[in-house]
Amino acid sequence: MRAIDTNIVVRLLTADDAEQAEAARRVVEAGDIFLGVTVLLEAEWVLRAGYKFQPQQIVAAFRGMAGLPGVTVEAPVQLATALDWLEGGMDFADALYLARSSHCRDLVTFDQKFAKRAKALATIPVTIP
Repeated sequence: MRAIDTNIVVRLLTADDAEQAEAARRVVEAGDIFLGVTVLLEAEWVLRAGYKFQPQQIVAAFRGMAGLPGVTVEAPVQLATALDWLEGGMDFADALYLARSSHCRDLVTFDQKFAKRAKALATIPVTIP
């Protein structure tokens, strides 16, 4: 299995450098690829902040990559949940962390906007100290 880095994901999804995009495509198409959640966190930030991708574009891109033959995604159920929540308006990092914290009693934050959005999801409570 080969783990891929954020820059491979970004080149594949943006094709902003033709040579690197083709190399990234070959790597992914060869299969037996591991796609970690930290890479997806970083890629989401780069795509949103650097390339002005909208949430629905990021959701479609990540779902597409996760569904490729030969790609293994870390925490696929939690990633799917986080992508649903991103689609619903939650920040991706918050959504992924909340989904990955489902085994906890609660998630404590000072972020009132996050706590309010999470409350509507009926998962673990997000509380403010």
